[in-house]
Amino acid sequence: MENISIARYTSIRILENFDNTQRLDKELLNRLENQDRQQANEYVQGILRRKSYLDFLISRFSSVEVERMEPFLKNIIRLGLYDLIFMDGTPDHASLNEAVEIAKRKISQKSGDFTNAVLRKVQREMSQLPTPDMEDRNEVIATTFSHPKWMVERWVQRFGEREAFQLMQANNARPDYFLKVNGLKTSPDTFRLRLDKADVDYEESDWLPGYFKLSSLATVRAKGWFEKGLCYVQDIAAGFAPTILDPMPGETVYDICAAPGTKTIFMAELMENNGAILAVDINSERIPLIAENADRCGAEIVKIQRADATEVRFKLADAVLLDAPCTGTGVLSKRADLRWKRTPEELQKAVELQAELLDAAANMVGKQGRLVYSTCSLEPEENMEQIRKFLEEYDNFELEPLDDYLPEEVLSKDNLSYQTFPHKHGCDGHFGVLLKRKF
Repeated sequence: MENISIARYTSIRILENFDNTQRLDKELLNRLENQDRQQANEYVQGILRRKSYLDFLISRFSSVEVERMEPFLKNIIRLGLYDLIFMDGTPDHASLNEAVEIAKRKISQKSGDFTNAVLRKVQREMSQLPTPDMEDRNEVIATTFSHPKWMVERWVQRFGEREAFQLMQANNARPDYFLKVNGLKTSPDTFRLRLDKADVDYEESDWLPGYFKLSSLATVRAKGWFEKGLCYVQDIAAGFAPTILDPMPGETVYDICAAPGTKTIFMAELMENNGAILAVDINSERIPLIAENADRCGAEIVKIQRADATEVRFKLADAVLLDAPCTGTGVLSKRADLRWKRTPEELQKAVELQAELLDAAANMVGKQGRLVYSTCSLEPEENMEQIRKFLEEYDNFELEPLDDYLPEEVLSKDNLSYQTFPHKHGCDGHFGVLLKRKF
């Protein structure tokens, strides 16, 4: 497609499909070359982070209501607006010309003219763009920060407006990424030398060893370090769950809901590849991903089983990790699509499933064994409220303090749980507890 950016065109198709199905077509993304794939992903996630605000602008500058636009045309205009407003490196003429050209070629001359008219109007008003002014305060906030209204209402009530704004701003920022050094194949010191030699900007975490924060993964991909199993992408807060489980060499460990397997690999490292880890997941499509990651990283003690953990009986283990399915409200910067897929009804369904899985996991733990429950959610119902209900039913489990494992700033006042927040801690939002079986 001469003169049309394949990254822009692909991102529009992915966004159109998302509007129609509420699913991101990652297959389209993965067909692209590395640089185009990164750019398309930036557009998709960036536009989803700003969707409500972009649609508000379209409604102000368009003669056609946003709701009446075909998804393909709507996403061409969204992309043009995103380019104009949020992509500093894109010249205005390129933002306009690309969007208009795609509309002309892929829809019609009339659609190209319409796209041009809307974007030109916005361009002329760039210094004083309108702001949402609905009567409902929460509607104004939801539109300004592009979060669903039900989520805004919860967070404003829980945190207050100022902190809710900070959280949503963090969710709308381009995320940094953490690399976890694979201790089965290299060391943090050696990996640091690799980063320095490749002239990669990074920040090494002092919370846990072997975690490096990067703003871009391009060089790491180009060097082939993922393929060699030297490292993998894992937010540092995601590393807290394996850390507090503290699996020891020679133990038998279960990782329930294990895909994509990075926590499994971390546990194999902590166990020095000595013992046995059973990685369990219900999703048959994600099972090969666990196997691929474990093999690449040299996690030799991992066995994999596709199973519904609530239905299959397992022998008792020394330690069990349950990283439970959740609403994912702690990872909305990296997974901007989740905010538009989640509902209060889905939150309740997640809570019910978590309770079933927690019940199943508890019955896999041997006497004096350990159970870690974790989520990437910020919602109390999925986190501490879930644990309180569990402890009311299971008097043979008790919470263990975490201050020997994790930094004080992520711990509750009683040190019995951790909770991170994107706007406070500069990482994803994760929750977790360590439970010990007494008898």
